[in-house]
Amino acid sequence: MMRYHYEKPQIYLSMYGVRYVCEHPVYNSCTLFLIGDKGLAVIQQRFDARTKTTWWSEVDSWLTDDLYLHPNFKEYFDKRAGACTDGLYPTVTVRQLMWALKMKPLPKARWETCFDRKDI
Repeated sequence: MMRYHYEKPQIYLSMYGVRYVCEHPVYNSCTLFLIGDKGLAVIQQRFDARTKTTWWSEVDSWLTDDLYLHPNFKEYFDKRAGACTDGLYPTVTVRQLMWALKMKPLPKARWETCFDRKDI
């Protein structure tokens, strides 16, 4: 059977990417991928059904290694990553990253929002 969306594996490791806490205007924590002195922050949107609020935070741990080990990740990283400026790194959403890597997307929820610009 063909899968149209990326599905969480039953068994996974999370060896790449670290949780990074910062004071970005959009989020307070992200998944940070570092190579040398360059970094790329990746965020994923969350939803609280009780309060009907959304927020951005780090990527699900079961997804980080698949992103980092993807054959096209290093090329994308080299284009978008940068040095830390005032405690912040260049940022992308997990959807932007998966789209650029040509990975199957995560199922999209009705409450999700997106950024209309490349830079966050």
